[in-house]
Amino acid sequence: MYILTDDNNDKLYIGVTSNLIKRIYEHKNKQVSSYTKRNNIHKLVYYQEFGDIYLAISREKQLKGRLRSRKIKLIEINNPNWNDLYDEITE
Repeated sequence: MYILTDDNNDKLYIGVTSNLIKRIYEHKNKQVSSYTKRNNIHKLVYYQEFGDIYLAISREKQLKGRLRSRKIKLIEINNPNWNDLYDEITE
């Protein structure tokens, strides 16, 4: 489960995948036809790994139902500078 944002940290996108590195690469290279491509959302600011896809989907739905302020708080607790975490996951 992951959260992406744009360069200005204005827009948020929450997604789920079984291959985080591949999926973020696709977002960064605009290989997906979606909201993220149209809005230049490519910066990985939060991710959470699960051993079970159903738990990941449940968490994704939970976060999508939260207020934006709570999503921002989650990001800022774990990534206060809103750094792009892509390099962290590819090391």
